[in-house]
Amino acid sequence: MKQSAGILAFRYRDGELEVLLAHPGGPLWANKDDGAWSIPKGEFDDSEVGLDAARREFQEETSIEPPSDGYISLGSITQKSGKLVHAWAVEMDLDPAQAVSNNFALEWPPRSGKTIEVPEVDQVEWFRPPDAHRKANPAQAELISRLVALRTDR
Repeated sequence: MKQSAGILAFRYRDGELEVLLAHPGGPLWANKDDGAWSIPKGEFDDSEVGLDAARREFQEETSIEPPSDGYISLGSITQKSGKLVHAWAVEMDLDPAQAVSNNFALEWPPRSGKTIEVPEVDQVEWFRPPDAHRKANPAQAELISRLVALRTDR
């Protein structure tokens, strides 16, 4: 089974919780918005520690080094595809305009034999939880709910 690890970054603005989501790059996602956003995440195998993979993927997809500590486990969810996603939350702040994603090769159009380079992530943005629930991959919305439940002490 494929598994991914990711980070749900959060911050407080004007006393309100905000979470950072990433929009996938490439032509398949160009006109998709609600339900398309994701926590910065990526696949890993059993040779790598999940949180280490999550930190690596966050940096690859945003070009911003995440904190070295202060992580809160949000557990795991299973996406519609069957992929298991392990997630951690961490409080941090960043300017979305400074985020730059790595690129990957994609055959486009499909079965054309032509390859294009596209960013893994074409945009990152801060959202308050109600908007984040709408924007996020439906299975990942549960991770936002878990964070909100943990942060009600603030």
